[in-house]
Amino acid sequence: MTPGNIAGMAAVKELDVIALTDHNTCKNCPPFLEQAEKYGILAIPGMELCTREEVHVLCLFEELAAAMEFDDYVYGHLMKIKNKEAIFGEQLLVNETDEVYAKEEYLLINAADIGFDEVADLVKRFRGIMIPAHIDKSSTSLLSNLGFIPPDASFTCAEVKEEKETKSLKALHPYLEHCRIIYDSDAHYLEHISEPVHFLPVKERSRGEVLKALTSL
Repeated sequence: MTPGNIAGMAAVKELDVIALTDHNTCKNCPPFLEQAEKYGILAIPGMELCTREEVHVLCLFEELAAAMEFDDYVYGHLMKIKNKEAIFGEQLLVNETDEVYAKEEYLLINAADIGFDEVADLVKRFRGIMIPAHIDKSSTSLLSNLGFIPPDASFTCAEVKEEKETKSLKALHPYLEHCRIIYDSDAHYLEHISEPVHFLPVKERSRGEVLKALTSL
């Protein structure tokens, strides 16, 4: 799952737009955007933030510089527990040619000291958008960990893992009627990168327009 291999597989699948959302880091986004550009694919820098409540939230950014500033902020709020490679695997940082130049020493699957209720305003400060991830999963999701959608929630897009669950989710949580629901690969392995079966209407092929389309019905 190096940036170059992800971009290459996306090209094989003929995808138009892809996002990289590693857990609690954006550090592999710069080579990812560079590799995707070579294939003519629109790439969005992002992160799958793990909040204090261990709720996973996708954070997507129009600008790489803003994503890297967000990365710095999150890293400062990450619990500094050393990674144990024998258990959790290597956490590699690579350059634009997929060559490893460093390893992240602290475990990235830990929760950051950032509450779910802080995420919307925080991500907006970095000119990004938030999308509660795989809300129908039985763990690490908004509904599994909090059990409800907070009454002061302001997100307008949510990710659902199983498309067939959408109707029942909306029945149980009317707030979702006012959200764009997305379905995507959530791929942790190259072979899990999806075919181009879901589409998003945009005015033009740009990161800004994609993020705008994701957050408006």
